[in-house]
Amino acid sequence: MRIRTTLAAALLAATSLISAAHAETIRVAIGTQDPTINTATGGLLVRELGLLEKYLPKDGKYKDATYEVVWKNFTTGAPITNEQVAGKLDFGIMADFPGALNRVAHQKAGKQSQFIAVLAGNVNGSGNGIVVPAVSQVQSLDELKGKTISVPFASTAHGLLLRAVAAQGWDPEKDVRIITQAPEVAGSALRSNQIDAHADFVPFAELFPWRGFARKIYDGSQARGATFHGVLADGEYAEKYPEVVAAYIQAVNEADRLVSAEPEKYSELIAKHSGVEPEVVYLFHGPLGLQTRGTDWKPEYKQAVATSLETLKLLKRADQDVDLDSFVVDTYARAAASQGGQDYEAALKNYAQSPLNAKDALTGEDITDPKRVAQIWVQGEPKVRHYASAENAFKALKALEGEEKSARAVYAQDRESGIKLLAPQAWFVVADNGEVSAFLLRQNAESWAKDKGGKVLDFSGVKSVQLASK
Repeated sequence: MRIRTTLAAALLAATSLISAAHAETIRVAIGTQDPTINTATGGLLVRELGLLEKYLPKDGKYKDATYEVVWKNFTTGAPITNEQVAGKLDFGIMADFPGALNRVAHQKAGKQSQFIAVLAGNVNGSGNGIVVPAVSQVQSLDELKGKTISVPFASTAHGLLLRAVAAQGWDPEKDVRIITQAPEVAGSALRSNQIDAHADFVPFAELFPWRGFARKIYDGSQARGATFHGVLADGEYAEKYPEVVAAYIQAVNEADRLVSAEPEKYSELIAKHSGVEPEVVYLFHGPLGLQTRGTDWKPEYKQAVATSLETLKLLKRADQDVDLDSFVVDTYARAAASQGGQDYEAALKNYAQSPLNAKDALTGEDITDPKRVAQIWVQGEPKVRHYASAENAFKALKALEGEEKSARAVYAQDRESGIKLLAPQAWFVVADNGEVSAFLLRQNAESWAKDKGGKVLDFSGVKSVQLASK
């Protein structure tokens, strides 16, 4: 009996050793960019809400696996690429242009990376932009010929600037002086008027104006070239752990659903960890925001990657061809959508802005025209108030003054393009019948007024006129 007991114990010990030998610790190391707020659903929120751990596989070949989740935060995509190539990161979050550089860097090292999912973007290019110092008299890009424009080199904004300059028919080496500056350096340069303009990615073309030392004169949508931020995975890692990759994208999808349901709440959370004010976060992540979220690979985003790769070759930053179909891979995003009960094909066909389903806070009427919408985030209120028209919002601003309340932010939609604007930075046309229309560019407001009648005013001007007439 003692011999049997000893033998059983020995077999149990051997089995335990075998199980331990087969148990694996799987690293999930993710490089994110917290200040680049449209990456939040793939980085900051997944991390802070513990969403990844919720979806990591725990059955089948992963039954005995343990996970080592590692997060590293960066300000740009380039150092993420360096860490990935060095084998220190399994996933990296960055935009289309640095993403193309990521693949080139991997190929030079004899490795592969895969662009596995989109996080947020705009098929028309909104999100990237060009700003000038607040005191500058420049109102549009065509006034910058011969001027100094800074940009973070090798960023998606760099690609935008090159396209915008080309669209003007300018030689980027002769007609403008393009210099490299990181966002934090450019902010100081704008404050001290050391540069004529600065091109940047999310959220700086909106953040700098919000902070009062810059003014936006060009939105990426004017270039009509898609821009986005997404997730890249190490190719070998993705092939070895495809279920882990799909699980990560499931976590991203949940973060997206949470933001859609409560944009103000999560704008505050993103602000807490990114340093970007919640009012600016809401400009992107709120309904009718500057960019839309979703992990699906719309053709325009895939084309943006192709354009970035072509641009790298023109800049002589890439001397190898990249197979786009093996680089941009939708397999994992499709698997995550299927596992989450989502329709990937329907998402591919959905080009609408993040929807606004609301009634006018002043009149109670249904809001039906997104290009007429204005919004007020009242100090001390958890939810943004929505209005069917800018004139209704200005009426509400007057009422707030009477109640001794203040607006922490006022938003309007560009009457022509539909992009979301910080109203104090916009231009307005007040028609003879009192209708108010908002525009990003003064020249567009003047053209509208010339065609349809009305007076062009800035935010303070239209506010004074509207309040005086009520």
